[in-house]
Amino acid sequence: MMGWLLCSSRCAPAVFRRSSFITLLPLALLLPALRVSAQLLGSPLDCQKTCVCASNIISCSKINLTNVPTALPQYTAVLDLSFNSISRLRAEWTPVKLDRLESLLLSHNSLTFLSSEAFVYVTKLRYLDLSSNGLRQLDEVIFEPLEHLEVLLLYNNRISQIDRSAFSNLIVLQRLYLSQNQISRFPMELVKERSRMESLRLLDVSSNRIKTLPLYELQALPAWIKNGLYFHNNPLPCSCELYDMVARWNLKELSSATDFRVNHTCVLPGQQKEKVPILDLNKVSLNCSEVRIMDEEAFLEQFVVLDCDTRQKDMVKSWALPGNIPVPLENNTAKMLPDGSLQIGPLQVEDSGVYTCYATSDSFNETLYVTVVVFNSTMSGGMESLKTAYTTLIACLVSVVMVLIYLYLTPCHCTCCPGQGLEKNDPTDSLHSSTVSISQAHEEMGQERVEGKGKDFSYTHVGFLQPKDQLEQNGRLNLISEKDKEWQEDSRERRRSDAESVSSACSDTPMVV
Repeated sequence: MMGWLLCSSRCAPAVFRRSSFITLLPLALLLPALRVSAQLLGSPLDCQKTCVCASNIISCSKINLTNVPTALPQYTAVLDLSFNSISRLRAEWTPVKLDRLESLLLSHNSLTFLSSEAFVYVTKLRYLDLSSNGLRQLDEVIFEPLEHLEVLLLYNNRISQIDRSAFSNLIVLQRLYLSQNQISRFPMELVKERSRMESLRLLDVSSNRIKTLPLYELQALPAWIKNGLYFHNNPLPCSCELYDMVARWNLKELSSATDFRVNHTCVLPGQQKEKVPILDLNKVSLNCSEVRIMDEEAFLEQFVVLDCDTRQKDMVKSWALPGNIPVPLENNTAKMLPDGSLQIGPLQVEDSGVYTCYATSDSFNETLYVTVVVFNSTMSGGMESLKTAYTTLIACLVSVVMVLIYLYLTPCHCTCCPGQGLEKNDPTDSLHSSTVSISQAHEEMGQERVEGKGKDFSYTHVGFLQPKDQLEQNGRLNLISEKDKEWQEDSRERRRSDAESVSSACSDTPMVV
């Protein structure tokens, strides 16, 4: 009995210590989990020591936060968490809906991860700043809940991949900043006609790695989109097409071209990869043609539509005819179309002049001038004149060819061939011979007729003058009568001269005069 009491008195402390250890062990294991959970969820909002709370504005910037504070009030409209060390924006960063939150500032953090459900509880956001972080890609559904977002800042990140539908649900987005990233493809789907965001006024993709631009598609965009389309400081290859587009935007005074005129550069072909201003390509380098805005040209009886391509959308437009005369409501030749353009026609010569478009809005006014030149002929008349000119030109060419054929390619009609039965003293005589007499057979036949009938038939010999005489007559033939004393020589000498003349006329060698 005493042994049992002694044992129980000794064993009781050990049993107590064992039970205490078993009780404290789960608590010890739970503390790290609570600490991790506290780190993931962040500390509760403290408007006295860490953050500044002014009505519905909460500013917790520059306090080295690693997570978003918890217990945010539901009336919060502006939440500033910039210049901290938040690296991941999880889905549970706010466990309750913040229906009044309109502006969320997360710039200059270390953000590298955005949960696909990060914005599920802040669907009324209108301004989101994620600039100056370490984001690398934008997935398809990240911004899908933000149907009311108007401004999205993503500049100065490391973004290289953007899903084509990443911004598709941002139906009221007005300004999108993507500059100073690693983007290599121009996001044309954001501005082209069928897939564009109709509210988008500004798209900044400057200072990226874009090497090609869809120039023809960009040229076809309306001016209110091109006015806010910034693409300077990209490694674009120099070309006259690129110069033509930038020069036209500069002449139209579009902000995207005029505000960053010096920063619009391109890379010359070659190993040195030299950068030159795009607007200087017409002076040096590629020697591109200078761009000028041409007037509108038309013909009689045509219809012309004049565009009022303003730098802002949805402006109130009105037109004035030449002489600053407002367009009457009942005008048969000038009619304003629903899109703000002006249709004029059928045109007459007196319709030539400067037409003025006045565009107004609450914050911006713009005036555009369009010069119309009407030619005093119809389009069909102009084509007929062109056809007549071509016909005349072709007729002149045919005439010249026929003259050349007559002079150099006329076939020989002589009854004899050169060199057969005729005597030649010197092969070079044919080159200098310039007199062609009638053949011997013809001469003898004439003599027989004279002797037989006893009648005096006068016949005429025709020949070319000597080279000296030909020069004096300017290449014209001179008819020589048989009665001249030069033809009263001996018949043999005349035959020899005739042979030489025939040889010269029938020779393949061209005559030299």
